Amino acid sequence: MRTLFRYLLEEREWRSHEAFLPQFRQAANRINLPGIEPAQTTFEAWFYGARRPQRDARRVLVELLGYSIDALWSEIPDGTAPAIPALNSAPPATPAELGGDLTEMKRMGVMAARRAKDFVLGTERERVGAEAIGFVNDEVTRLVAEYPRVPLATIWDDLASAQDDVFRLLEGGRLRPSQLRDLNFQATVLSFLMAKGSNDMGDPKTAMVQARVALSCADDAEHPGLIALVNGLKSLIAYWANQPEDALHFARQGAAHANPQRGTVGLWMLGLEARAAALLGDEATVRTANRAATERRDRVTPDDLDALGGLLTYPDAKQHYYTVEAEVLLGHGGEPLATQAAKAVQGFSDPNAPEWAFGDLAGAQCNQALTYLYGGDLDGAASAIRPVLDLPASLRNQGIVVSAARVRQALTAGTARDAIIARDLAEEIAAYKPQRLALPR
Repeated sequence: MRTLFRYLLEEREWRSHEAFLPQFRQAANRINLPGIEPAQTTFEAWFYGARRPQRDARRVLVELLGYSIDALWSEIPDGTAPAIPALNSAPPATPAELGGDLTEMKRMGVMAARRAKDFVLGTERERVGAEAIGFVNDEVTRLVAEYPRVPLATIWDDLASAQDDVFRLLEGGRLRPSQLRDLNFQATVLSFLMAKGSNDMGDPKTAMVQARVALSCADDAEHPGLIALVNGLKSLIAYWANQPEDALHFARQGAAHANPQRGTVGLWMLGLEARAAALLGDEATVRTANRAATERRDRVTPDDLDALGGLLTYPDAKQHYYTVEAEVLLGHGGEPLATQAAKAVQGFSDPNAPEWAFGDLAGAQCNQALTYLYGGDLDGAASAIRPVLDLPASLRNQGIVVSAARVRQALTAGTARDAIIARDLAEEIAAYKPQRLALPR
């Protein structure tokens, strides 16, 4: 196969590894990636179309040749010139556009979890300046805000790097008590997000490693809200892994640390408890937890976690989403619940709102579809889940896929299962897989 990559190298007389390597080095230096050099066998595999480049090498080739990776590895018929436009002044390709390889991302998640665990098992601490901590705070604030709004592939490398930076600061300096608390706070948040990312990729084992690291850092930060938050994350991981007993246990552990009057994390624990209990068929616990959350909502004062936002807060729209999910897991439907489900979807309708999250919106839409199905409205269910099925591959994650699969299960088990629309919809959901990334919390 003669690719555009090979065509461009032949045009430039860069057919050999020796001719190509200096050009590659210059491009790597231009984008601050020095030291990346493909071996001769790697270059030959690229040249003859036997292999695509991975990770940073993709960015270098885009910089060097001015085409996207997909364009560079497109086939060019012999005797013809390429008709593919160069990127020219287009914005630099993001990791998602360059193709976030799920296997490679999982591998990075495992490596980061191993590094995090090593940090907890033994550290040496020396002295850190205020500016370094300021840089970390800025990066954590950015990543917390972006996580629920963008494909995971676009921020995964940044998350792993930021976590490593915080660990190096904790290991490398003699810190004042206030600095130590601040850095452990940031280490908790970053490990929380890394755990969430691994779980979004369908890797609960690595996610739980990161969650345990986050809990250790939260203990060192002496922050009860963070301790509750991380226990909530452990409940979430168990919930999506279909381990409802563990999910219920961790939710109650988190609730024991949460201040009932300060911070929405305590409300999240109640929502997690209700969802886990629903998977167990425990309707009484679902009712008790949801009623308590409703009664406490107006009495809660936001805390520092709510100020950061993102996955660290539990807004009213998310509470409606969780409440409806617990009900549909119990098999309930009907008009009142459908109205509440519509309210949950409406709560995530504005992508400019600070509480907007594509995963929560998709989860709420799947729950709305279930309320329609349980109420006998097949057309309403098909309409409700359509935006979920139309999500780009980069926004599909394990949680969204599981939520959609629940709709399929209800379709195939319901009285309308033989209807053409039900069969077609069930087949479409069966083919709905996470191909790149991003789970509703």
